[in-house]
Amino acid sequence: MKTNKIIKLVTAALLASITCVATITIKINYGTGGGYIHPGDAFVLLSGIILGPLYGGISAGIGSMFADLFLGAPQYAAATFVLKLLTAVASGIIYRKIRFLPVVFAGIIGGIIVTSGYFIYERFLYGTFGAALVGVPFNIIQNLAALVMAFLLLPLLKKVPQIKAMMEK
Repeated sequence: MKTNKIIKLVTAALLASITCVATITIKINYGTGGGYIHPGDAFVLLSGIILGPLYGGISAGIGSMFADLFLGAPQYAAATFVLKLLTAVASGIIYRKIRFLPVVFAGIIGGIIVTSGYFIYERFLYGTFGAALVGVPFNIIQNLAALVMAFLLLPLLKKVPQIKAMMEK
């Protein structure tokens, strides 16, 4: 029993690290607003799916928050922590409850959480509706890319016996 919790905690730390590093190092820039596609958000979804809502949420929130801090965007760190935590919690719950294409539904709901959350946060951060609205299409693109990456990565990750065992509990 204690060993399972240690494995889950170590896996959560590993996924937080992967989320952070994948966000920082692998970037495909798009648009003029500084937006970019990265695999970090795929690991946000996968954290919730693999670890479940609690451990997955904390792992995703911490990994994404540290990416903001390391990239020099501390003004987003708190919002990112909350939004990515909620996204992983939702993906963990949805994956366990829905039988038909659960990764797709988890990605869609996660995308809605992230896009609407950043819109609300940026509305207060920038003070205008228009400035916040500019980020919406870019967030949608990033969320769709994360969904595709998570969908492609999950079958590979399920081949790892420890990950498969965590997902079956």
